[in-house]
Amino acid sequence: MNHYPLKQFICQILKLMQFCNSTYIKILLLVFICYSIPFSLEAQENIEYQRFYLSGKDASTAVAWDFMVTEGSKSGVWSTIPVPSNWELYGFGTYNYGHDHKNKEVKLGKEHGRYKHKFSVPKDWKGKTVNIVFDGSMTDTKVKVNGKSAGKVHQGAFYRFKYDITKLLKFGSENILEVDVAKHSANESVNRAERQADFWIFGGIFRPVFLEILPNNHFERIAIDAKEDGHFSAFVSLNRKLKGAMARVKVLSADGSQIGPILEKNIDRNTNDLVLGGNFNGVKSWNPEFPELYTAVFEIFTNGKTVYKKEEKFGFRTVELRKKDGFYINGERVIFKGVNRHSFWPTTGRALSNKNNMQDIMLMKEMNMNAVRMSHYSPDERFLQLCDSLGLFVLDELTGWQNGYDTIIGPKLIKELILKDENHPSVVIWDHGNEGGWEFANDKWFHQYDRQKRPVIYPWLKRNGVDTRHYPDYNYGINNLADGHDVFMPTEFLHGLYDGGHGAGLEDFWNKYQANPLLAGGFLWSFSDEAVMRTDKNNELDSYGSDAPDGILGPHREREASFYTIKEVWSPIQIKPKIVRADFDGKLMLSNEYIYSNLNTCTFSWQIMGVDDFSPGSILASGTLPGPDIAPGETRAIHLSLPKDISSGSIFLFTAIDQYGKEVYTWTWDMKQPKEQAGLLLPKLQNDDNSNAIEILEEADFISATANKMKFRFDKKNGFLSEVKKDGNLISLNGGPLPVGLQTEPKQIDWRKNKDGDFLVEVGYDSYPEKVTWSVKKSGLLRLEVSPLNINKDSLDYIGISFNYPEEKVKGIEWMGKGPYRVWKNRTKGAELGVWQKDYNNTVTGGSFENLIYPEFKGYHANLYWAKLETSETPISIITETPGLYLRLFTPKEPPENRGGTVPGFPEGNISFLYDIPSIGTKFKKTHEMGPSASPGLIEYREDDKNDPIILWFDFGNGIK
Repeated sequence: MNHYPLKQFICQILKLMQFCNSTYIKILLLVFICYSIPFSLEAQENIEYQRFYLSGKDASTAVAWDFMVTEGSKSGVWSTIPVPSNWELYGFGTYNYGHDHKNKEVKLGKEHGRYKHKFSVPKDWKGKTVNIVFDGSMTDTKVKVNGKSAGKVHQGAFYRFKYDITKLLKFGSENILEVDVAKHSANESVNRAERQADFWIFGGIFRPVFLEILPNNHFERIAIDAKEDGHFSAFVSLNRKLKGAMARVKVLSADGSQIGPILEKNIDRNTNDLVLGGNFNGVKSWNPEFPELYTAVFEIFTNGKTVYKKEEKFGFRTVELRKKDGFYINGERVIFKGVNRHSFWPTTGRALSNKNNMQDIMLMKEMNMNAVRMSHYSPDERFLQLCDSLGLFVLDELTGWQNGYDTIIGPKLIKELILKDENHPSVVIWDHGNEGGWEFANDKWFHQYDRQKRPVIYPWLKRNGVDTRHYPDYNYGINNLADGHDVFMPTEFLHGLYDGGHGAGLEDFWNKYQANPLLAGGFLWSFSDEAVMRTDKNNELDSYGSDAPDGILGPHREREASFYTIKEVWSPIQIKPKIVRADFDGKLMLSNEYIYSNLNTCTFSWQIMGVDDFSPGSILASGTLPGPDIAPGETRAIHLSLPKDISSGSIFLFTAIDQYGKEVYTWTWDMKQPKEQAGLLLPKLQNDDNSNAIEILEEADFISATANKMKFRFDKKNGFLSEVKKDGNLISLNGGPLPVGLQTEPKQIDWRKNKDGDFLVEVGYDSYPEKVTWSVKKSGLLRLEVSPLNINKDSLDYIGISFNYPEEKVKGIEWMGKGPYRVWKNRTKGAELGVWQKDYNNTVTGGSFENLIYPEFKGYHANLYWAKLETSETPISIITETPGLYLRLFTPKEPPENRGGTVPGFPEGNISFLYDIPSIGTKFKKTHEMGPSASPGLIEYREDDKNDPIILWFDFGNGIK
């Protein structure tokens, strides 16, 4: 829209008034002038920083530009593509993973993407400065406006760069933007740092492109350094020298009210740079638990008026690395609980939406993480804004997977990294590359440009007073950690692959690390599966075998079991171990592991759940209480006001809610042992009729017992259940109890009726188990008792008994125990006691991307009370009286690449009841390197020990439905 200059506008109105005889009309014209003057002034002189987006603001609002790719799919033909995007995801060019340069059999796509876009520039922008800004382009980027070069080629994919295009524009008419993006760089150090890496290599303008519209006098840079004590310093740099002007800044709180004084300083005509400094009393410091943000309003003031204004969000916070001690933020020693995160979405590559960024941050916070490492490049602007406002510490990284930038391109990219991200309070540490991806000569440029002098670390290396060792063993020893003198913070540990790593071993590692005062935290590898939708392969999801990052979450953020393990282990509220029974007095010991928050900012609730049949149960009692006064680092008792009689309860639940209304964690305790719980169920299943005696049929190799429509057939050689029939219809459970975990042979078998008329089959073994006893009840119930572990044995992966059942006949399961996810021996945290249900699935964790259903159906499940297997034949209900028993449901399909310790063993058979189960390793670590809870099983028996036998009751649809 074009506007008259104010003087000319008023003159035209006055001329109209001369020809107007009506006083009423003249008054209307005068009123119109009065209301129009402010509008005209604003229209003529917009002195604030402005943006005009040529692309979408994110991937979800992308704008179509004309596009042509030079090689690969769809090459040589002009069409359109959304911007921002990666062109491979829209069917252009060539898909490459960063390792492809090593494989001569794989075509390495080195195509260029050529873009054209028309945009209009209003006339009233004339006289202003107009910059074109690219927030990320992969990688060498040439820019032309109206056929003329905007400046030198930009090299480096993950950085913001800009050109002043004022002199190239046609004001008041259409302009043509042309961009040439080379997927690979002419600078070999850029290729080594970014293109020869362990992640997907894409091409394209993948972050927004916008115009900055600025008054002729403006700040080119604003760098804030605001300390937690209220000291404020801002370095500002003008675009040109200015005579007789003043720079000033005022600070606004979140509600828009001004705090403290306006800081002013005359601008020296001989320099472009100055520093505004002062102190603000009573400020609230920024931290992840209380992410307090302020707005600094910067102005250039000259000749009695403001000629430029720009707002910057910031936080008051102080970052220190105290060598031989730790990282301190706002004077408090911090423990980073973090994860490595790629900017990635399977259908858009590295071009993300605001929703993607928000979702990732909220999932991290739900896992009780307080930090995120940017692997292996700086994120987009919106992600950091959300980290600022929602509260996460950020390690911001200069790209360099295992090779660094040279001393020509490196300093430029360090500058671009810092200038884009320097005012975000969430950014507390700079990472100079990754695992060798650095050039030490470039280190000085971080300190040169960063006004806050944040610590600089070298992920994987011990340098600058920080040991960032990747994937340390549990026993990380000589001259390290307990025996070392440097701050310890592994920037990658417990490498996830399939279902291994992440949560498995975390409790062991974390407990050991926390015992050392040099611990500064750690960062799990990694956040989510980086499986890309291959438009060249019928849209299948491809993770490049086991190489693309395998995370805690699936590619569409599906939650694996480790999500909940991390949530419990890293909960900032911890509860000392406690047994809860019918005489529970309501006392719990709470430990506050927040850094900044008193537990009086939280709230708590409790529930007592009763479960007396095959159902989810009901809430018998509940209550809430305000958070107690427990400061960070303190442990104190709380007392819950419980009913006098809680003996009918089966499960006790306790929930912590943080100051923002989000669940910190819900803990559960068993109020009844399995034998007590079985005592509630079995009377409802018993239907003995003494007039119906059990019929016995003896054959050559088998013996059968029939009771209440049920027929059970046992093998005379070993006592195995060989056949089950109901009303003459086959039920396919058979082949057990097969002892698993050690070698043993049956040595004798007997059968008889007892005095109650039950039919018994007894089998003796030469090792474990000493004895197995089947009992067929007149009700049709089947009882199994397997004698206890009265042996001495070590190096056990698992031990117990197994059966067979055809997997194809299974529909789902409902069970009481810990769930809903499966467990491993070294990953039981995060599974909580309850009544759970899940349908059959064949998910390969982190692998079967086309049908990735969680929780996985198959695997080991902890603390079984009862289970009801839904089948195509009849429901099979199993009740145990044995505490701490594991239920094994079939064998998960093996992932495509068995690496490290990620595929533990399973016993023979496919439905098992076990005292002990295997642990799981990581991509790089076998189980013996994973800590105490991953150790093989050990049985130490003393004569007269009274151990628990395995007692199981089987019902085949006769009892409770």
